[in-house]
Amino acid sequence: MVRIGVLALQGGFEAHARVYAALGVNVVEVRRVVQLRDIDGLVLPGGESTTLLKLMEDEPWFEALSDFHADGKALFATCAGAILLAREVLDSGQRALGLLDASIRRNAFGRQIDSFEADLALDGEREPLRAVFIRAPRFTATGPDVEVLARLDDEPVLVLQDNILAATFHPELTADPRIHCRFLDLAAGLERPVAERATGVAAG
Repeated sequence: MVRIGVLALQGGFEAHARVYAALGVNVVEVRRVVQLRDIDGLVLPGGESTTLLKLMEDEPWFEALSDFHADGKALFATCAGAILLAREVLDSGQRALGLLDASIRRNAFGRQIDSFEADLALDGEREPLRAVFIRAPRFTATGPDVEVLARLDDEPVLVLQDNILAATFHPELTADPRIHCRFLDLAAGLERPVAERATGVAAG
């Protein structure tokens, strides 16, 4: 069975873990670099990116995550997690892993008070996806190998590049598990996403 880890240093990791637990997936909260050895995919949750970077100073997280990606294992980043993976964080000089060929701007949709929800057309799906945006970043540019899976007003908000899935919104805050199912299949190396076969049905 595929084993999914959720980076549990800071932010909304518990909500992601609950989604996978409800799907019957073997999920573990990851707090130490050594735990990366035992998982097939890692969720990088939303939160405060600068705080997360500070917490990551205690261990060689950047090197470990780069090796994790190089080994072909899957990464799923939401909101602040997407900032961490980008090749460039605009207007901040903030350090990032550079694994996702995209430029990103922090808090580009406004402050907490400007949070909103929207229905998105999801690539390969008939039913729209309800998305929650909270202090969301914005992809300002994406490279040629980045596939856009969903847009908001023509702007990419969900992208796929090789073994990386990244969203600027919070799929863990709705009852729709399709994005989590897609990542589950990405981690398993399957060609067709679970969500195309069984929307809202437990996977694993």
